[in-house]
Amino acid sequence: MRDRTGVLLIAGAVLTLDQITKFMVSAWIPFQIRIDLIDNFLALTHVRNRGAAFGLFADAPVAPVRAGLIAVSVLAIGLIWTYARQSWHEPRVMATFGLILGGALGNLIDRLRLHYVVDFIDVHWGRYHWPSFNVADMAITVGAISLFIVMAQQGEVEKASVTMTEASSEECDNLLADENPVKKTAADDMAPLN
Repeated sequence: MRDRTGVLLIAGAVLTLDQITKFMVSAWIPFQIRIDLIDNFLALTHVRNRGAAFGLFADAPVAPVRAGLIAVSVLAIGLIWTYARQSWHEPRVMATFGLILGGALGNLIDRLRLHYVVDFIDVHWGRYHWPSFNVADMAITVGAISLFIVMAQQGEVEKASVTMTEASSEECDNLLADENPVKKTAADDMAPLN
């Protein structure tokens, strides 16, 4: 993935899956109807989310929230694309960019087209209930967590390499002197080493 082709392929796959699943839910499951898949754990529920991910700000005034979320989505898409274009990144980083980009585009399309986002995955355990979400939300979440992990791992590698390169030339000479005895004179040069 030395170019952005990988980012586009992953983003395109996420976007396609997201839009197809949202279309299917909208066409086949009536609004606010719940279909249990696994009792007391997983259901499909057709929800119209006018707030942010996982229903945040759903009760806030619609127009400002919608405008703000569209602006944040466009900004996030622009930042990811700009960062991905600046230079080549490790394939894991590019994959996370693809996940986040595809998810952001999927929810942005809903907001522009429908003025809300179709959510349908409903996870609950007894009386505990997680807000409904969709494929785009999953991709953004997995991408963000993966990006954090990859960056943390890269930070550890860079920290280790910086520590190794911070040794002064005197310290390096001392290390070499400890490993290989330094010959002081020409006579020492001819003397056998024990």
